Amino acid sequence: MGRKVTIATCTLNQWSMDFEGNLSRILQSIQEAKSLGAAYRLGPELEICGYGCADHFHESDTFLHSWQVLAELLVAPECQDMICDVGMPVMHKNVAYNCRVIFLNKKVLLIRPKMMMCNDFNYRETRWFTAWRKEREIEDFYLPRMIQDITDQVKVPIGDAVISTLDTCIGTEICEELWNCQSRHVNMSLDGVEIIANSSGSHHELRKAYIRVDLIKSATLKSGGIYVFSNLMGCDGERVFYDGCSMIAVNGEIVSQGPQFTLKDVTVNVSTVDLEDVRAYRNTLRSYCERNAGAPSFPRINVNFALSSSEDYFLPTSQPLQWKYHSPEEEISLGPAIWLWDYLRRSGQGGFFLPLSGGIDSSSTACIVSSMCRLICQQVREGDSHVLSDLRRVIGDKSYFPTDSQDLACKLFTTCYMGTENSSEDTKSRAAELSQQIGSFHLSVTIDVAVAAVLGVFSAALKLVPKFKAHGGGLRENLALQNVQARVRMVLAYLFAQLTLWARGRPGGLLVLGSANVDEGLRGYMTKYDCSSADINPIGGISKVDLRRFIKYCRQEFQFTALEKIYQAPPSAELEPLLDGKIAQTDEEDMGMTYEELSMYGRLRKQKGCGPYSMFCKLVHTWNHLTPQQVGDKVKHFFRSYSINRHKMTTLTPSYHAETYSPDDNRYDHRQFLYNVSWPWQFTCIDTQIKRMNKVTLKDDGNQSDVKNKNINQGTSQNNMSPDGNNCKNDNQSNFTSGIVVSLTNKLSEDLTCSSQQTTGTMLLKKSESYIPRAVNNQESIYTMYNNVFNDGKLSCYKRQKLMPPALYASV
Repeated sequence: MGRKVTIATCTLNQWSMDFEGNLSRILQSIQEAKSLGAAYRLGPELEICGYGCADHFHESDTFLHSWQVLAELLVAPECQDMICDVGMPVMHKNVAYNCRVIFLNKKVLLIRPKMMMCNDFNYRETRWFTAWRKEREIEDFYLPRMIQDITDQVKVPIGDAVISTLDTCIGTEICEELWNCQSRHVNMSLDGVEIIANSSGSHHELRKAYIRVDLIKSATLKSGGIYVFSNLMGCDGERVFYDGCSMIAVNGEIVSQGPQFTLKDVTVNVSTVDLEDVRAYRNTLRSYCERNAGAPSFPRINVNFALSSSEDYFLPTSQPLQWKYHSPEEEISLGPAIWLWDYLRRSGQGGFFLPLSGGIDSSSTACIVSSMCRLICQQVREGDSHVLSDLRRVIGDKSYFPTDSQDLACKLFTTCYMGTENSSEDTKSRAAELSQQIGSFHLSVTIDVAVAAVLGVFSAALKLVPKFKAHGGGLRENLALQNVQARVRMVLAYLFAQLTLWARGRPGGLLVLGSANVDEGLRGYMTKYDCSSADINPIGGISKVDLRRFIKYCRQEFQFTALEKIYQAPPSAELEPLLDGKIAQTDEEDMGMTYEELSMYGRLRKQKGCGPYSMFCKLVHTWNHLTPQQVGDKVKHFFRSYSINRHKMTTLTPSYHAETYSPDDNRYDHRQFLYNVSWPWQFTCIDTQIKRMNKVTLKDDGNQSDVKNKNINQGTSQNNMSPDGNNCKNDNQSNFTSGIVVSLTNKLSEDLTCSSQQTTGTMLLKKSESYIPRAVNNQESIYTMYNNVFNDGKLSCYKRQKLMPPALYASV
């Protein structure tokens, strides 16, 4: 009949710049696809060189080696009698393009460049590539001579075209083109393209999988067709983790689902689909037919080849299925675990070293390593020779075969409790119990001698002995004494990581794991160069809220009973003296905010693009259990803390990217690290808005004094009261409109009126007087007195000022 086609989508765990390994995995995928009856094979984006080559794309060698790999594919027996679609960089007219190269039987059919670059968040494609701008146009591309010798072609088409076979038409999208508001699949579908292939390098984020599925289902639901999606898997050398989810959809329904998390280097999914289903579906969409009749045509590359067979009568087609999603806790258990395994086996190290404190963060990291061990054991039991070979090479034992995850953890995972005189017995016992249940090689050491030695050097030089606050010391002393403990732990962690395997009679060293969560990074609640400084950090992009849920999940899934006590214990760094043997310090108290609040700050700051003022305007309605003044104080405290500690992000340990509000300075969150931490202009806008809201509240009540008393009882800061109780009314404010502030003006249209007793020398602003500020010179402060004006409502301090703050003139 010639109406059913079998197509394959491949999920590959490629490694940037590993041309030999990448070639091997591509060939394996093509061989498997062919053995499963596929006539068309799609691979992920830039699979030949690896997606994460970054500035290697500026090197001519990267392009040369990619062509060399393509030459090997063209002549490989596995690649014959099948349309192969591979990804690689191509230089055309001295411009680099991210391309798909489609070939059949030693002939290059089309080079299709990417037309919409991904240039946000983790991606910087325009740094290396240029988007193809010539819609529905092709040009001649002159092949390298090494390819000409194989194909007998001097030039081939490059550009925005589609492949027309004897039985159907195939079009191409590349990653971002699916996400873009002007996706190419719409135009191709209107021109009769029936199979649309998308090669992608889409990274994992918690709760993201449904976005891909919905986009792909929608792409074929509104205009019909077959959508083939291929994605990368694993860690290709960077912070992001590619999580597969390769799939095939037909007319709005998923008919093939690839794995989201797997240790396999190569996964091939095939589906048999009926072209007549597409044609019948489209014919019933009258709006599609109307648009199709007037749609412009794509250049067609005609190929004397059919995807279908004339003998397909009894060939069953793939049936729709319900997509199976992982919970966020399962995603944390699987994604970072595979990322760790990829990093370990490709780094040449012999395992992991983790300072295990007995708290939620380090315990979460330990559970992820345990999950990695479980996945490896499961894959080995299923007969995966590649995983077993990698494992034996990491351990240094060619005959090793894991019996269970605990046996493997003892080989790969070393944990160490580094206690001081400020550490509690509770955390020590919790760490020991969890390590026993995981199976790690566990150490418990006391580092007081090392800390005392460092402090001894200081005391010998300056003849002073710093004290904790609890012992009569000041804040600077207290902080320094905490930091020295944390930094000594980091130094010892690397010492143990380098020598533990030597002490156990094994070759190699260990990778130090960090365990600072994304919220602590955002707040800067960590010591620079302490145990947050490590080789890699699997939880550095995961929030504390999600980690607590993950701990509960591991308690049920892995039966780690030690996690019950860990979950119940308040988070604490344990760097200050104990009080009657109990912890006297908690993280949330030290930070001045809860982890739930931190997550909210993070999402508003990054996802919603909020500065201090915008964040206040949103939270004042979200957190309606707090007064405007309390919300304002919280927002200010966060931004002060964030800006003071932003410099720490420049040295943040490379972390698994899992959250869209990650503060990772290196790749994801590009902001300066030197701030004016008082945020004078922004905080003044917040104070002004609070004053408006309080005034509106007073007007609505109709009894100002009663409302004042009521608000005082509720904890509302009375911005219209001076510290000494004098009334001060702000008449320049119009009725409050949420989220709107007009630009600051040069004239105070309605001035402040104060009816209060004035002390000698106090400047009094009177109603109807106008003030025009002069230019600010370097000796005049524009904000020094703003706090007195807006928070206290009193202007006495202006006797020392030459200039009124311009922020005073903000009005609605």
